[in-house]
Amino acid sequence: MIRTKNPRRMAALVALPLTLALVAGACGSDDDSSDDASDSEADGGDTDDGGADDGDTDDGDADGGDADGGDMSTAECAVDEVDGDLALFNWAEYIDPEQLQEFADEYGISATMDVYDSNEAMLPQIQAGNSGYDVIVPSDYMVSIMIAGEFIQPLNQDAIPNLSNLAEEFTGLEYDPDSTYSVPYQAGTTGLAVDTAAVGTDFPRSWDIVFDTEFTDEFSGQISLLNDPRETMGAALKSLGYSLNTTNIDELNEARDVVSAASGNLAAFNTDSADELLTSGETVIGHGYSGDMFTQILETDEGTDRYVYFVPEEGGTRWIDNMAIPFDAPHPCTAHTFINWLMDGEQGAALANWNYYTTPNEAAKPFLDEDLLAFLEDPETLPGGEESLELIEDTGDFEINYSDAFIEAKG
Repeated sequence: MIRTKNPRRMAALVALPLTLALVAGACGSDDDSSDDASDSEADGGDTDDGGADDGDTDDGDADGGDADGGDMSTAECAVDEVDGDLALFNWAEYIDPEQLQEFADEYGISATMDVYDSNEAMLPQIQAGNSGYDVIVPSDYMVSIMIAGEFIQPLNQDAIPNLSNLAEEFTGLEYDPDSTYSVPYQAGTTGLAVDTAAVGTDFPRSWDIVFDTEFTDEFSGQISLLNDPRETMGAALKSLGYSLNTTNIDELNEARDVVSAASGNLAAFNTDSADELLTSGETVIGHGYSGDMFTQILETDEGTDRYVYFVPEEGGTRWIDNMAIPFDAPHPCTAHTFINWLMDGEQGAALANWNYYTTPNEAAKPFLDEDLLAFLEDPETLPGGEESLELIEDTGDFEINYSDAFIEAKG
């Protein structure tokens, strides 16, 4: 199947009453964050028992405060039980609005979704308590942080029978070995996409094309990097031959200087629309997530004949995003039901076919698009091989240094 239009973009053009609200976090930038966060409902109706901004519900909202001392017992929920509307806090463009609507219709509730552009923007919203969210989608290392802080609650696995559909390679994960607190949602890589009509095809498959001024000076103002401290500092660390999980302050400072030197040639630090900037011609090299880049590339007339995506040969990030339930989620049973519903084979495939990311759902694989399978199996997207990839890990007390270094690098 060849796509001529990206359904994620088209969703914004049809009369769906689902509006995404970007939550501006501490790491947000002027070009890809908004000060106006608003709830969005899949059925367009108001509700008294859900939604992130509804601090007063009939179904037992948390009473505020942070996670310390919160009730961390497992929710007593039956399979397919709902106890109110669904409030989802997710990355932008990470689920088809029509699929979210389908869930709402099937269970006779409404579903709302707000979005964030980095794990660091999401964390304080949940940590503060009384967020109103039922399901969040933290990345691997952030799951570790949220477990340690008791910001997410243990799952009632009896209420998630479709957990048995989890592919073997997504079990026994270091950050949550028994899926006690989280269930993998989607996985992918972070790399670079290039417009070969502008850059040509004879360029190194290296981080040098965004960090080495001998190369980047030619494309000044036409390069974007992610507005994410761990991803962008990690890219600089990999370019220097270091682990993206280093706890060596000298190595991190060296990476900070690399990003700082590159910033003068950037169009933007941008997470939410790095793919669109590339195909609109505003940039010619973009740092971004595999599925975002590939779906946007397929939307163009020239597609992969013009644009290429790869993880540089020095290596980069392999990431796993996960579904989790905040410690004070107002509707934990609805949250469990939503997680179980997405772990159904056909629903898991619908999610992956819309995002073009790797599905952790073994039962979804027979339903995946041929284009997606071809992309996932293309060796040219990974010139450094699987061994060059790393999961971002929680570095504990050192974590603040990544955020500080990134702020300093951006200037």
